[in-house]
Amino acid sequence: MGGFFGVTSKNDAVLDTFFGVDYHSHLGTRRAGMAAYDTELGMQRKIHKIENSPFRTKFERILDEMEGKSAIGCISDTDAQPLLIRSNHGLYAICTIGIINNADALVNQYLSFSGGHFGAMTTTGINSSELVAAMIDQKSSFEEGIAFAQKVIDGTCSILILKDDGKLIAARDKLGRIPVLIGKREDGFCVSFEDFAYKKLGFEDYKELGPGEIVEISDEKVEILFPAKKKKKICAFLWSYYGYPTSCYEGVNVEVMRYKNGQIMAQTDKELNIAQDIDYVSGVPDSGTPHAIGYANESGIPFARPFIKYTPTWPRSFMPSNQRERSRVAKMKQIPVHELIKDKKLLFVDDSIVRGTQLRETVEFLYENGAKEVHMRSACPPIMYGCKYLNFSRGTSDMELISRSTIMELEGEEGFKHLEEYSDASTERGAKMRKAICEKLHFASLEFQSLEGIVKAIGLPEEELCTYCWNGKG
Repeated sequence: MGGFFGVTSKNDAVLDTFFGVDYHSHLGTRRAGMAAYDTELGMQRKIHKIENSPFRTKFERILDEMEGKSAIGCISDTDAQPLLIRSNHGLYAICTIGIINNADALVNQYLSFSGGHFGAMTTTGINSSELVAAMIDQKSSFEEGIAFAQKVIDGTCSILILKDDGKLIAARDKLGRIPVLIGKREDGFCVSFEDFAYKKLGFEDYKELGPGEIVEISDEKVEILFPAKKKKKICAFLWSYYGYPTSCYEGVNVEVMRYKNGQIMAQTDKELNIAQDIDYVSGVPDSGTPHAIGYANESGIPFARPFIKYTPTWPRSFMPSNQRERSRVAKMKQIPVHELIKDKKLLFVDDSIVRGTQLRETVEFLYENGAKEVHMRSACPPIMYGCKYLNFSRGTSDMELISRSTIMELEGEEGFKHLEEYSDASTERGAKMRKAICEKLHFASLEFQSLEGIVKAIGLPEEELCTYCWNGKG
């Protein structure tokens, strides 16, 4: 994934941008960067790796290194950003969020007529922001260039630009799969992925960009360069997992949605008389916890935390980068509360079940510490497709997904013709898949939230949501 933040102000914008970018640290783990514009110093930029150290540590001296009344920054799970570009539009800094599925084709097409070149990375790939800049620079204005880039890109791309006159340009991806919001304060404006990031800095809600909308922002005003399109497909998984609890997207708070989601799952279990003899309900930390609170509140079963994650030395479950070491660290972080585990029937709610590797180890850990039963609930439907619009569940093959691999074991490729049945717990195929995963991961029972249930919890029309990873409809 990734997130960006920018400020244009009558006062220095670097410190606000530093804090704003830091509040996006939950969205990326690889690279981070900031750029600032000052009338005397011109354009400045800093980029650091954050794989082994958080953003705040790497950029804590930023006030000694940069200054300016306009600044942008980003957290990225992919490329180094922001980039500084000199083109027919002058000098500008650019950062992007999303995925370009047809990057190779766009590069080849561009090189075939431009006579230009791209800086290749060690993987021979091209920095996505550089590619987007090349598309933008084919047109005579930023708005025409961004609209052109959005048109030719297969995938998702939201864009934030800092110009050499101190103004910002922000563009939401063409189907609004990820949010772009604008905040207002008496001394200027900001652009953000997360609304709470700017509210903590004294900004108030001003505008949420619509799909494909492009705006230019100064410290005085926001000008619409390209109006919003009507069709919207915001990622539904933002509420289930990616979004920070305090975030609001399209007016829907993440934490509140997760409570509702858990309540709906508890109602379904009660109607079907499933897993009613439970001692404690718990969430797989951290994003599973609010779903579990909703489940516990609705079911009347006490909420508890049978194990606690030790985070002072290992704040990120996905560090280090090696899978074997990640699994070891994940296990080392789990500290049991024996009184809440031994001889207890436990029901856990996780935000999702993707590959199941760490979940298997968590369940084994609970049984090793004396759990009598471990039931599992997924706060979203079975993931049947690797995401092709954002970074979530983006693997080399759909077969990395536990739902797909289980279906292959049960029925072979024929089963892939019946994914809708496998998603539905009430069908014979759906029951078989759940039973097989239970045996594989040692669950006493397993159920997934239904698509209807998660749409109800979000509260937006289904046609405005991207549900591709669950039903292939993006």
